[in-house]
Amino acid sequence: MSAGQVLHPAVFLDRDGTLTVESEWVRSGQDLVLVPGAAEAILHLARAGFAVVLVTNQSAVARGIVTEAELAGIHAHFAALLAERGARLDAVYHCPHHPTEGVGAWKIECACRKPAPGMLLDAARDLGLDLARSWIVGDALRDLEAGWSAGARAVLVATGKGTREHAAALAKGRAPDAFVPDVLAAARWIVEHTQGR
Repeated sequence: MSAGQVLHPAVFLDRDGTLTVESEWVRSGQDLVLVPGAAEAILHLARAGFAVVLVTNQSAVARGIVTEAELAGIHAHFAALLAERGARLDAVYHCPHHPTEGVGAWKIECACRKPAPGMLLDAARDLGLDLARSWIVGDALRDLEAGWSAGARAVLVATGKGTREHAAALAKGRAPDAFVPDVLAAARWIVEHTQGR
């Protein structure tokens, strides 16, 4: 990052349960089903001046369910689904690791698997992002924790595991900045609550 570079705010979005319907394992692009309003949410955030970045744990790689190449194909299909609706992500980051499952180099304690903030920190470095003005949106407490660890604010959605995870977050004394029905509601809430900041 060069001296004097202007840093941009971002919204980090989880994939499964947030942008796409939760399913046990996504083995191909055809397994992805967009949550209603997902593309509209991305468009709304982009128009408001946010970088929109996907950050997703994908231990299916560690477990041998999909390869890195197959995951790239899944995300290419995901990008095509969004493009059909006029939306695009600025970047995609994934963690292929798992601390206890899987084989070889994938079976490690890493700095990128949420709740660790590694993917957000990498994106901030790569894209010139201002984490203090950024948000994370997800359906799990680990999403919120990754955001908080990186210095961002956090919104929990009720889709996917969200309703159950909201109770877990409250039990830990870590309420999200907002708990909303879905990713489109999250996008609208974020834009409304960052006007003039």
